Amino acid sequence: MSATADHAEERTNPAGRLGFQPGQVVQEIGYDDDVDQELREAIEEAVEGDLMDEDYDDVADAVVLWFRDDDGDLTDSLVDATTYIEEGGTILLLTPKTGRSGYVEPSDISEAATTAGLTAAKSVSVGKDWSGSRLATPKAAKSGGKR
Repeated sequence: MSATADHAEERTNPAGRLGFQPGQVVQEIGYDDDVDQELREAIEEAVEGDLMDEDYDDVADAVVLWFRDDDGDLTDSLVDATTYIEEGGTILLLTPKTGRSGYVEPSDISEAATTAGLTAAKSVSVGKDWSGSRLATPKAAKSGGKR
């Protein structure tokens, strides 16, 4: 595949834009009827495997955290999510977009991430109803995301 085709695929596949790679173990937390099924399938395709559910009891490379305003305390959820990932791993925090039920203010996300010891790497639109914030654990943030 050409470099141009690679870039085109990254633009059309949000999982690729978010840095998911083949062989990664990705744990999913906060699954409910309202999640973006296309995004879930794109992540599974990118990692070439199934998403692990909340009962997964080993360490994951990344966590996908679906979070709505009425899901409780975001800081607590982020701290809990960090216990599931490898040092240097990432958390993809997915929250409803502006105007959708369960919308979370960006300032609340930033404050919760900082309190949980995470660094916001980037925010992206990941679907019609969801926005994503890629959060890095301190080691991943310090390394500049090198692979």
